[in-house]
Order: sequence, then structure tokens, then C-alpha cells
Amino acid sequence: MSEQTLRGDLAERPIWPALFTGFRRKCPNCGKGAILHSYLKVNDACPECGEELYHHRADDGPAYLTILIVGHLMAPLLHIAYVQWRPEPLTLFAIFALGCLALSLYLLPRLKGAVVAFQWARRMHGFDKTT
Repeated sequence: MSEQTLRGDLAERPIWPALFTGFRRKCPNCGKGAILHSYLKVNDACPECGEELYHHRADDGPAYLTILIVGHLMAPLLHIAYVQWRPEPLTLFAIFALGCLALSLYLLPRLKGAVVAFQWARRMHGFDKTT
């Protein structure tokens, strides 16, 4: 392996730009290609630049972050809505159940993209398909 290739492989990968592109569900390397397909599946490689993504595993991290964010946003809103307007319990449940579901479905793929992009930026590779 040449010194130029080794230096290119160890080039600095800034974390924040990678997180922002990952949150947009784009490739952390080029910022153009899709990082996910079929809602939560990570692409084997970027369709634009060819960056390998198959070895990045997010596991339960995005689900945990989604629950954490949705819970911290909706719990205070639930309390404020109950104290201010005292709606019927079924009405309150219906509104907040739909809100939690919609926010969770919106955040989950974006947080998965951000976790994969973080792994890419920190060179944290998971398993290898060839083994």
C-alpha cells in the first residue's frame, strides 16, 4: 500500500458536516447520494460516489434517540395542554398518540442516517460482509 493511499485513507473527516448530511439521509462522503433505501435499510454503497456503507451498523441507537427526543418534547407539551385546556382524556390521548407516532416516523430514518454518518466520520466500521 503506497503512502499516498494510506494518507488518503486517514484523511480528516469532520463530524458536524457528516451529521448534518446524515440527518438529511444523504451520503456523508459526497452529500448527494441516498444513505438509506426502503425506509431504514442502509445502502451497500453510495449511488453517487461509491463510498462503501454496508459495514455501518446503527442497531438500536436511532430508536433510542428517537424515543429520547420524542419523550422529552411531548411530555412537557402533554402537561401544558392538560393544565391549560383540560381536554377530555380520549381527545388528549388521540392528539398526542398521533403526534408521537408522526414525530417518531419522521425522526427515525433521519437519526439512523446521522448515526451512520457519525460512524463514517469516526471510522467506526462494523462487520465485514466477506467474513
